Amino acid sequence: MRKMILSLLLAFTLAVPFAGAAHGGEALPSSLELTRLMGNGINLGNTFEACNNGMSGGNTTDVTSYYETMWGQPVTTRKMIRGMKEAGFDTLRVPVAWMTNATHLGKGGMDYTISAAYMDRVAEVVSWALDEGMFVILNDHWDGGWWGMFGSEAPETRALAMEAYRGMWAQIAARFASCDWHLIFESANEELGSRFDENSPIYCQDSITSYLPDNERYALTNQVNQAFVDVVRAAGGNNADRFLLIAGYGTNIAQTFDARFVMPSDPAADRLLISVHCYTPWSYCGASSAGTATKWGTKANYDELENELKMMSKFTGRKIGVVIGEYGALPGADGVLKENSVAYHRAFLDMCDYYDYCPVLWDCSGQYLRTGLKMRDGDMAALYLEKRQSTEGSIDEVKAAARASLDAAREAAPETFRTDAIELTDDTCVAWIMWNAGDWSVSYSVGDTYSPDTISAGLVPTDAVVTGQGTYTIGLDFTGTAGGYSNSTAFAAIGLSNGEALFPGYVIDIQSITVNGEEFKTKGRAYTTSDDGKCTRVNLYNEWVTKVPETGRTRGGGTIGCTPTLLDKAALGKVETITVTFRFVPGALGVSENDANR
Repeated sequence: MRKMILSLLLAFTLAVPFAGAAHGGEALPSSLELTRLMGNGINLGNTFEACNNGMSGGNTTDVTSYYETMWGQPVTTRKMIRGMKEAGFDTLRVPVAWMTNATHLGKGGMDYTISAAYMDRVAEVVSWALDEGMFVILNDHWDGGWWGMFGSEAPETRALAMEAYRGMWAQIAARFASCDWHLIFESANEELGSRFDENSPIYCQDSITSYLPDNERYALTNQVNQAFVDVVRAAGGNNADRFLLIAGYGTNIAQTFDARFVMPSDPAADRLLISVHCYTPWSYCGASSAGTATKWGTKANYDELENELKMMSKFTGRKIGVVIGEYGALPGADGVLKENSVAYHRAFLDMCDYYDYCPVLWDCSGQYLRTGLKMRDGDMAALYLEKRQSTEGSIDEVKAAARASLDAAREAAPETFRTDAIELTDDTCVAWIMWNAGDWSVSYSVGDTYSPDTISAGLVPTDAVVTGQGTYTIGLDFTGTAGGYSNSTAFAAIGLSNGEALFPGYVIDIQSITVNGEEFKTKGRAYTTSDDGKCTRVNLYNEWVTKVPETGRTRGGGTIGCTPTLLDKAALGKVETITVTFRFVPGALGVSENDANR
C-alpha cells in the first residue's frame, strides 16, 4: 500500500554543476549576517510553481511548456537571471510546485516521487543563479492545494500529508546536498496555518476538510516546521548546517508574532531564518490596476507600514534573521505602476535596512521585464541599483541613512488626501462600512482603524459621526468607480472607531440594509463584537470567521441565530450602492425594559 522508498529518494544525484564547493569546515555567517549579505531579492514568480493543478500526475517530461510557462511567463534563461543580478538583486527566490510534478497524491495514488525532468530543470535554473553569485531560496509554493490534506477529518489523509511532506524534502535535500550555503531551503509559502483547510479537488477528494481551531493550526504549523528541519538535517552533505528559512504562520506578520508560533529546534546553531510576507495595504499593493488601487503616501500610511514591519524585530532581537519573502506594490496587467510606487518601494526598502531584514520583491515580469532583460521603470531601476548589497556601507551607516530617508519622507507626506473626510480624534466615534469587492478591485477603509484615505478612485462613502444612542445611516456609492459597481464582496463590516472606549457595551442593532435602492434580506441576526478592544464592529460578510465568538453581544444578550455572514455573497451581484441604517443602543445590561421590548 502506502510506502516510501527512502533509499531511492536519497540516491538522487546532481545532473548539472553548481557554483560553490562543499563548505565543509568553512566559517559561515550568522543568521543576521546572512540576511545582510542577501541584500535585496526578487521572486521568479508564476514560473516553477505554475501547474495545471496536478492533472498530469507528473508523467510529462515537457517541463517548460507544460509547467514553467503555463501561467504566462517566458522560458527562463541564464540571461534573465544575470539581468536580475545586474539590476541590483542579490537573492533569487524560486517558488516551486513539487507535488503537482510528482505521482498523484490523492485518491487511488500513494507514490509521490518528484519527476526527474522537473527536478533537473529547477536544478538548472538554481545553478545559473548560484553562478551569478546570488543567494537562492527554494520552497514549496501552494502546489495545487495539497496542503489541505493536513486539515482533513480523515486520520489517514493527515498521515499521508506528513509522509508526503517529509518525502518531498528528503528528495529535494538529497538532490541539492552538495550546494553550499548560498542555497537556502524554505519550509513552505503561505500555507502553514492559513491553508490547512483548503479543500483541493485533486488531493482532498476522499475526505471532507474541517475548519481547524486556531490552537490546532498553530500546533500543526510548529509540527510541520520541525519535520522540515529534521528531514533536511538528516539528508547528508551540506544540509547538516545549511541555512533554513522557516515559514511563519500564513507568512502573516501579526500571526507569526503570536506567541503560539514557535521556531523549531535545530541541532545546527544559528542557522534558522524566519519568513513572512507584507503587502500593506493590500488595497494599494494588490489592486489589479493603478486605476482601482487606493492611494498611498500619507503620514498614517508610513506609520501603518512601519508599525507592522517592526513587529518582526521580535526575531532579530533573538538573533534570527528575517526575510520578507514577498512584498511590493504590484503593477497591473497593463504594466502601469501605481501612483507613488517608487516612494512606496523606497520606504519599504528603507524600513528593511533600518530593521535589518532581507526584502524579496514579488515579481512576475511586472517590475523586471524578463523578455527585455531590464526594469520596466527608470526610477525603480535607479532605486534598486542604489539599494544593492555591494553599494552599502557599514551597518551603522546603512541604518542611519535609512532612518534619515524615512523621517524626511514622512515629514513631507500629507496628513490626508481627502478634504471631505471626517477627522478622527480620540474623542470621535466614526461609523463606516469596511469593504472589499469580490474581485478585490474596489476597497474602502478595511481594518479596525478608520482610514478614509484608503479608498478606490471614484468611490463615494457616507460616513457618520456617532455621538451616542440613536439611529445612523452609512453607505457606499460605487457608480463613479472604474467599473461603475462592486462585484459582490470579499469582505464587508460596519466599523465604529473608538466605539469600545467611548460607548462600552453598546450594540449595533441593524434596522435595514439596502442594495441598489432595494432592501436586502440578511441570512441571520447580527452580533456586535470587537477584534482589538477599540473598534466596535458588525461583520456583514466575513468568510474567515466561521462561528460567532463568545464575546459577541446583542441587545437581548444572547447570540442564538447570529451569523458572521449576514450578506449572501452569491445574491449580491453587482453592487452599485449599499446603505446600512442601524440603531446604536446600550447592550443587554443597560437596556431599559421598554426599550428591550420595542
